[in-house]
Amino acid sequence: MAPAKFKKPPQAPPLFTHTPESLMKNTDRLLSKNKGLIDRIVADVKPESAEFKDVLLPMAQDDNEMSLESHIIGFYQAVSTDAKLRNASTETEKKMDEYSIEASMREDIFGLVDAVFRKQKDDSKLDAESRRLLEKDHKSYVRMGLGIPAGEKRDRFKAIKKRLSELSITFQKNLNEESGGIWFTPEELDGVPEDVTSGLKKGEGENAGKMYLTFKYPDLFPTQKYCKVQATRKKVFLGNENKCNANVELFKEAIVLRDEAARLLGYPDHATFRIEDKMAKTPATVDDFLGDLKKRLAPGGDKEIAKLKELKKAETGEADQYFLWDHRFYDTLMLERDFQLDQNKIAEYFPLQSSIEGMLKIFEELFGLHFVKIDGEDRAAISESGKGDDIVWHQDVQVFSVWDDEAEGSGFVGYLYLDLHPRDGKYGHAANFNLQPGFINENGTRRYPATALVCNFSKPTPKKPSLLKHDEVVTLFHELGHGIHDLVSRTIYSRFHGTSTVRDFVEAPSQMLENWCWTPSQIAGLSKHWSYLSDDYAAAYKASANTDRLPAEAMPDDLIKSIISTRHINDALFNLRQLHFGMFDMSVHEPKSHAAIEDLDASALYNRLRKEISHIDGPEALGEDYNWGNGQATFGHLIGGYDAGYYGYLSSQVYSTDMFYSVFKKDPMDGKEGRRYRHMVLEKGGSQDEMQTLEAFLGRKPSTKPFLEELGVA
Repeated sequence: MAPAKFKKPPQAPPLFTHTPESLMKNTDRLLSKNKGLIDRIVADVKPESAEFKDVLLPMAQDDNEMSLESHIIGFYQAVSTDAKLRNASTETEKKMDEYSIEASMREDIFGLVDAVFRKQKDDSKLDAESRRLLEKDHKSYVRMGLGIPAGEKRDRFKAIKKRLSELSITFQKNLNEESGGIWFTPEELDGVPEDVTSGLKKGEGENAGKMYLTFKYPDLFPTQKYCKVQATRKKVFLGNENKCNANVELFKEAIVLRDEAARLLGYPDHATFRIEDKMAKTPATVDDFLGDLKKRLAPGGDKEIAKLKELKKAETGEADQYFLWDHRFYDTLMLERDFQLDQNKIAEYFPLQSSIEGMLKIFEELFGLHFVKIDGEDRAAISESGKGDDIVWHQDVQVFSVWDDEAEGSGFVGYLYLDLHPRDGKYGHAANFNLQPGFINENGTRRYPATALVCNFSKPTPKKPSLLKHDEVVTLFHELGHGIHDLVSRTIYSRFHGTSTVRDFVEAPSQMLENWCWTPSQIAGLSKHWSYLSDDYAAAYKASANTDRLPAEAMPDDLIKSIISTRHINDALFNLRQLHFGMFDMSVHEPKSHAAIEDLDASALYNRLRKEISHIDGPEALGEDYNWGNGQATFGHLIGGYDAGYYGYLSSQVYSTDMFYSVFKKDPMDGKEGRRYRHMVLEKGGSQDEMQTLEAFLGRKPSTKPFLEELGVA
């Protein structure tokens, strides 16, 4: 039972009571209000007298207020079960993006912003975050084409920006609503765990006796890892690579338009445009980093393939080739046979709900927080409508109020939402979504954030809870780390809140927290055998195991050791896979000429690079050309903001590994260091230069040495 002081948050949670009509109406109201504000500023302020407080500040404060509604308006397309509401969410996001493009290309307001920038960019009377806002806003107008002379070229640039927005939204909508799958007989799914096959749709008529396997993660990954039938694994792999072919042309159009837009702005390519304000600064720095890493990792990848081929030959008698649809299966088999890593046995100790509780406890101890679950009447008590159901978008969603502990002042922090299970039309991966950012209100009080973790873990049944493989525990910890970053951020402006940092830093805080999932004491603390969750589960376990005794409640040491010992098994191949994504991203965004990108076959490049980098065979090894799949059409990152930025997943590991080894490796649960990290890194969000944040925390410039040593390629 939560203490009484935690029962009454000072700020009500947002309501999720929208209809398609209200989304449209609210969007029109927000945009009209913003346009009216800009019109008034332009009418009332002259360039010679323009100051931050008259131009930038009122616009930033309006952005703050807009974000309280706009993030949720766009969120419905990722989570709503109502197709009409999802469609309305998509349409309103298009409308907001179109308006944003128009507003960002207004010469009249840019003239005022430019005047303020020239006058106050180094004004010590402005606080540092406001100076950063001025610098970023000024640069964003320039990057939106206002450096292009008015006329045909600027009009073309504006048209490109609008079309790119449409492409991004449609691409992600297609992915969210993808509902494909394949019918299989039980024999074709031999080896797939029963808790997966029991939940599959059963066929009727011509599909009688068959089961429908979708391409959603809870179906896809166990099949790739455990199905003994190579033909099934191949069919599933190829089906997944081609599950969203409607996006092929959208992707091609996007990369061509990005290149054209960059050239209109005077850049040689889109990568140069995107990277200049990141930590890397230039594409050459990124290409050198990825190229050096490939050179270091390639020998290890070849050795790992050779060992996996030996295992395949022992199983099948033939291993001249090692295919993409072989990899998850033999990787899993190697871990089980050579390292006694029994993922299914391990999963028994990671029930979803108790794992989350364990993670939240770690964050409580490390960062000085309290998480209070809000259920039943408590939801109604804090809902502005008086209805508890109104503060969630689906009945499965869990809500927590988050507070500082006593040492941190016992203040309110924000709201955390967990939406953990698959649904039709729902976002298909694992991600954290900001629902409402934090900022300082006009009256000087703080507005508190709300953040949502959206995942797709299997649903519990009366006889067994949802169980996580260890890699899923790592994913959950990573995404929850983004949520913590979102919650504890303390910025003046919503623009810099939480994970609103440069792309090649944003993953570092969550990547660092993944290390807790590889620490023996934390694995033990997170673990709890599912049979101890309830009397019904205890009875179900005894019946299924044909025993009268329950297993140990906490994970045995030998299982923990098996997890730790396999952390870097086939690690080179894993990182070469990340390199494939990063190098493909850079290749399509730094062509030698615009004609080259127009002529590019993105599907062939995607598959050819994968072969060249990983050395794992695809259908091309069987005589097909490189157009056998369209993996780029399923690659939401490259359309959703990581364009010319996917390298950040690898480069940010340099920072995350350095922070962990330098500060936390000796004692991961050092609360003093945890709080220092909270206040010096997480709180800052994007309100100051990220390298400044990193160097202040480390007390020196970051080093690549811990990262390369961790990979074994130093």
